[in-house]
Amino acid sequence: MEEQQIAIKELARFVVDVIADKKGEDIVLLDISSQTVIADYFILCSAGSDRQIKAIVNDIGQQVKKEFGIFARSVEGNADAGWVLIDLGDIVVHVFNPDARAFYDLETWWHEATVLLKMQ
Repeated sequence: MEEQQIAIKELARFVVDVIADKKGEDIVLLDISSQTVIADYFILCSAGSDRQIKAIVNDIGQQVKKEFGIFARSVEGNADAGWVLIDLGDIVVHVFNPDARAFYDLETWWHEATVLLKMQ
């Protein structure tokens, strides 16, 4: 079980790096494992445009498949709406435009989660 947790955390940090490489902003990695069974980690980030949201989402899918052999369970939302969710199983990635991120304010909803990483 602990080895699986290490692998999941490694995947989460890899996704953070992919987002950073695509110039995602305000990246936050939250450990939500003690608050819910839906996932162990949330990754939140902002993107300045619909095009950048699409680029981040596409690159996450491609890189995670290439490096870990993992496919997203589902991808919900769309860049035009300002929010895309990528379900990687134990990791859920939220890519927002700034307005959608402020509106949904997931950091406040999950305020009891442990912040493992925060990049501006």
